[in-house]
Amino acid sequence: MRRGARPEETEYGVRVFAGRHADAYLQRADVQRGYTLVVWRGRHVAEPTELTPEEAGSYLQELLTGARALEERYRPAKTNYQILGNAVPHLHAHVLPRYEDDPTPGRPLPWPESRPQPIPAALLEADVAALLGSARSSAVALQHPE
Repeated sequence: MRRGARPEETEYGVRVFAGRHADAYLQRADVQRGYTLVVWRGRHVAEPTELTPEEAGSYLQELLTGARALEERYRPAKTNYQILGNAVPHLHAHVLPRYEDDPTPGRPLPWPESRPQPIPAALLEADVAALLGSARSSAVALQHPE
């Protein structure tokens, strides 16, 4: 996750939002529908406490832009935000829509012990198209508040 690397797609996900400080990638793994990583694209930091107040505000604003697009698309009962960094020591947030019928309502999602199956390609493509449109609308609203 280097600063210069801003691919449209990776082995793990498809970019659905490209901001000034963060990119959001809808994950291919069928962990939870709508599971997205929001990756900090500034200088290398492992912890959010390493950001300046301005950087932190921008990162959070862009993270929320991605989350709003997810909520519009998936209509979850709740959205969880996790900033871990245990396996990949570069600032990123896991955004997980939660549904009333998910496997552990009211508790953290169990993480699969083996690599999960991918989301069916047609479903992933439809979600990406919808999220790209929604995130663009949210980003424009942030830049031009009424």
